Amino acid sequence: MNTFGKRIRPVVDTEIHEAFELEAKGLPDLGFRHLERAHVLGQASTVQHVRVHMQMLFWAWRHGRFKEAFGQVIRVVGAATKTAIGLVPTGNTGGADVSPFRRMPVSGDLQQKIDAASKA
Repeated sequence: MNTFGKRIRPVVDTEIHEAFELEAKGLPDLGFRHLERAHVLGQASTVQHVRVHMQMLFWAWRHGRFKEAFGQVIRVVGAATKTAIGLVPTGNTGGADVSPFRRMPVSGDLQQKIDAASKA
């Protein structure tokens, strides 16, 4: 795992943990928003990018969201094969309701975390 991937992992972990916590409280859609935040944070690291898409796939499967699950299967393959060569649309939230090619603005709090993890 590259340096960015190692540095961003704890922040991605926090968002994934929050997603699980909200899902356990019966708020799965709110939890998915934290998976989207984790996606924005980790999408520049192949390992973290694939990892978040896998969590999104598992979430979709648990909640019977088969369109989302299908979209995540495609995104897992894309993340595994395209991240390392830089074919990642910055800020994309990673859900199947958004084109996998669409660039999106990054919220200030997430950008600060990405910038901190990017520093060598």
